[in-house]
Amino acid sequence: MSQNQHPDDASLTTDGYDETGKGRILLLACGALAREILDLKTRKGWDHMDLTCLPAILHVHPEKITQAVEDAIAKHREKYDQVFVVYADCGTGGLLQQACDRLGVEMVKGPHCYSFFEGNEVFAAKGEDETTAFYLTDFLARQFDAFVWKPLGLDRHPQLRDMYFGNYTKLVYQAQTDDPALTARAQECAERMGLDFERRLTGYGDLETTLTDWATRTR
Repeated sequence: MSQNQHPDDASLTTDGYDETGKGRILLLACGALAREILDLKTRKGWDHMDLTCLPAILHVHPEKITQAVEDAIAKHREKYDQVFVVYADCGTGGLLQQACDRLGVEMVKGPHCYSFFEGNEVFAAKGEDETTAFYLTDFLARQFDAFVWKPLGLDRHPQLRDMYFGNYTKLVYQAQTDDPALTARAQECAERMGLDFERRLTGYGDLETTLTDWATRTR
């Protein structure tokens, strides 16, 4: 699979380690972040860092994320000098952090990608003002049906919409890229959910900051 391909519900590996693994770093990431990580790798010339992604659909079953990450670390770590986990807590209730601590690997700080894309400090400061916000990223704007609408059964039972989203007041689209087509798709999602629409151009936020730190430290 080439680095230009982007599987939205599949594993992705773009590795180039030599037989000894000397000097190679592995980013073990959520598939929902593949596009952003590949863009950063290309733009910043992080040729010493390889990427392996787990299926993004694991977010529908967050109780499976920790074991999937542990299994992937066990599979790959002998090939690399170092492994970094590109997940936040992502609904694991602290279990992923405990696993990473036990295995001696670092992970991205924050409760979820919505927080680190906006910046964890900025997101935390919004606090209770954002309790009725539903968030979309670029990935979810592209994959709204596969990751939101269909898993909730709304493709079959649209009358359940208000039961799921009745306590929300707005959809916040955290745009990683300035893409009018994606903005239009996100706005359509808000209309389907019956919510007000707000767009924030966040860029890559703390994801970029964290990966830059890792890349710099391991050069």
